[in-house]
Amino acid sequence: MTTAPAPAAPRAGLGPAGAALCVLAALLIGFAANLTVVGHLQHARDQASAYDTLREQLALGTAPVGQTTYDGRPVALGDPIALLRIPVLGLREVVAEGTTSGVLMSGPGHRRDTPLPGQAGTAVLMGRQWAYGSPFNDLHRLPPGARVEVTTGQGEAVYEVVGVRRPGDPTLPAPGAGEGRLTLVTAEGGAYTPENHLFVDAKQVSAVQPSPARPLRPGWITDAEKPLAGDPAAWPRVFLGAQALLLAAVLTVVARRRWGPRQTWVAATPVLVALGVLVSGELTRLMPNLL
Repeated sequence: MTTAPAPAAPRAGLGPAGAALCVLAALLIGFAANLTVVGHLQHARDQASAYDTLREQLALGTAPVGQTTYDGRPVALGDPIALLRIPVLGLREVVAEGTTSGVLMSGPGHRRDTPLPGQAGTAVLMGRQWAYGSPFNDLHRLPPGARVEVTTGQGEAVYEVVGVRRPGDPTLPAPGAGEGRLTLVTAEGGAYTPENHLFVDAKQVSAVQPSPARPLRPGWITDAEKPLAGDPAAWPRVFLGAQALLLAAVLTVVARRRWGPRQTWVAATPVLVALGVLVSGELTRLMPNLL
């Protein structure tokens, strides 16, 4: 009488190495998504929402015209303050207050320690080169004399491009009393590899608007609002998100041993990808804000 062969022992799970691979794969997919498709979709969604908000404020006469709102509160980071149009590039973007990496995910930002566009002095707007809608990707193509239009709560300001410059190039003299200028700032370099700054200077050719008192003096901004800076305020969210992603990866490895690979991956893949996108989104806040 022959004895039936003993069933093969189940294969051991991937263990810690499997959890690490799950985390790494989720983060890589998340980074690729955030810097391309998901980031561009987020930018488009945020722009649509900001445009509706700004249009309503302009209609009601409550759009900010300085560092404070109509009722005396400081303009919050990320609040819409202007509509930027560059016809030769086909660009139309809502500009938000502030220039941190998080703010610039939604579109161009206004450097808070400079006047608003349309007012005397040099207004500075910063925007990303490649990621999150890449609004300023084509700034280097702007020819002298190109028209730039900015609508704020004080009306429309019109500028003409003077030129494009890079660090080390001669700078323009400071604008005289009662003169306005606009400087657009982005990164320069290969795709998603910023190496330097790029500046576009434009002189104001429309009437200069009055500027309210400015509690925030030039230079009184955080390091996270300067060009090519990351935002360290994202670290707590990165830490919490990484814990959630690691836990999901460990549970995936455990479930694979109990359910088998097919059922586990069907259930776990959407969760791991979603967490990877969320954590990678917070990690991109730590990267250069002009990326």
